[in-house]
Amino acid sequence: MHKIMIVEDDPKIAGHLQAHIEKYGYQVTAVTDFDRLMEHFREQAPDLVLLDVNLPSYDGYYWCRQIRKESICPVIFLSARIGEMDQVMALENGGDDYMTKPFHIEVIMAKIRSQIRRAYGEYAAQVGERVVETAGLRLYPERLLLSFGGKTAALSRKEADIMEFLLKRYPRVAGREDLLEKLWDEHTYVDENTLNVNMTRVRKKLQELGIHDAVETVRGVGYRLSVSWSEEGEA
Repeated sequence: MHKIMIVEDDPKIAGHLQAHIEKYGYQVTAVTDFDRLMEHFREQAPDLVLLDVNLPSYDGYYWCRQIRKESICPVIFLSARIGEMDQVMALENGGDDYMTKPFHIEVIMAKIRSQIRRAYGEYAAQVGERVVETAGLRLYPERLLLSFGGKTAALSRKEADIMEFLLKRYPRVAGREDLLEKLWDEHTYVDENTLNVNMTRVRKKLQELGIHDAVETVRGVGYRLSVSWSEEGEA
């Protein structure tokens, strides 16, 4: 079940969208606290975002740029603005499509299905795309996508980097210092708990695929990927 996140400050429009999209079998969340939008994004890890342009504090262009720092999930802009420059701004700030209000729900659904097929469908992989794999667990770094047993999980940039490092180091231990050096440059201060938080998120993404106890903590050293699943898709 793909996850859709709605970022729309008109509660009537957001409710209308959510009710209709859920009828098509998608899992839908609507953001109401716009100051914590990126926190919601990280928690929900949506497969697609419907993003309004006019929002409190910061506009949709700003939030799309923030999303693009962590994810390449499709972003469809929704706006009452009909000017060509607004559409240009949406695309240049990282959006994948642009729809003007009022809109027809069937057109919205067609665009959602199209973007999800493009990003996650069987034909999404591009020629020459990198794939990092161990025992049937596949990571597509360019698409920030983890796949196993016919299921997929969308990752943030940091989660994908951690997963790639673990897969490449398997069955060896990935040291904490090595992970920190790879994920954060030397000019960035990293709190002691930051890596732990990101590793917890990686474990949750693996659990979404039915994989449990795959990331082992090696006390005082770092982390190690443990193949706790079968390549046939049984975890």
